[in-house]
Amino acid sequence: MQGRLSKILVKIGDEIKKNQALFVIEAMKMESIVASPHAGKVSAVILKEGSVVEQDDFVVEVIQ
Repeated sequence: MQGRLSKILVKIGDEIKKNQALFVIEAMKMESIVASPHAGKVSAVILKEGSVVEQDDFVVEVIQ
């Protein structure tokens, strides 16, 4: 989904569960929450809040 990265909900080192919210994208005054497809640990946060993101942009890296 294309939009603005309005909020990052995790930080490097966080242990996360499957379907846990990672970040929020705002597009056309609507917010969409992007969740993790699997459990793991956040190893990198690539983009910063306020960045414009495209559909295939890499925002957060989660390793299993």
